[in-house]
Amino acid sequence: MQRINGSLCATALVLLMSGLGGPDALSAKERSASAGIPPEKVAAYLYAVIKADRTVYTTEIVDRLQGKGIIMASEHWEQENALMLPAQFLHHSSKLVAESGSGIRYRLISLWPIYRRNAPASDLERSALESLSKNPDWPVTGIVTSGRKQYFQAIYPDLAISQVCIGCHNSHRLSPKRDFKLNDVMGGIAITIPLE
Repeated sequence: MQRINGSLCATALVLLMSGLGGPDALSAKERSASAGIPPEKVAAYLYAVIKADRTVYTTEIVDRLQGKGIIMASEHWEQENALMLPAQFLHHSSKLVAESGSGIRYRLISLWPIYRRNAPASDLERSALESLSKNPDWPVTGIVTSGRKQYFQAIYPDLAISQVCIGCHNSHRLSPKRDFKLNDVMGGIAITIPLE
């Protein structure tokens, strides 16, 4: 079975959501009747793509290449001619999405952030992380306001899926928590979608 990369999945998702899926696409009448995908579903679709891309990068690229001694991942990847860390991969891809003008944002957050930018930015984010550390099976969602705009926010668990993740967090000089194990909840992936 062939694998489809995350960019193709994301493109297909956008086409599907916009009703531009080709000759079998919905008619204008059908699109208007089905318009308004609930933000919970949109967030779930986005999370599925983000999680898949991040998992493939972590396990099939970073773990595999480091395991074979070909190249290492490093926080200072640009200066060291190394691979970026999985957290940096997510950060850089989220910057590209933010620059697209869609209004969609996503980022890693944690109760034990290495850098302040990854700390919870609201009461919703903090309570979501506390909840996910006890029950990672369901995302925590809510509506947040910034200025005059409202946003739907979903926070999904960010699990330690690889020794690369664990090793970095447990040994980083700025890490406030140094006892992560495989499959622990390390934090969350916060997805923010503008509501119109």
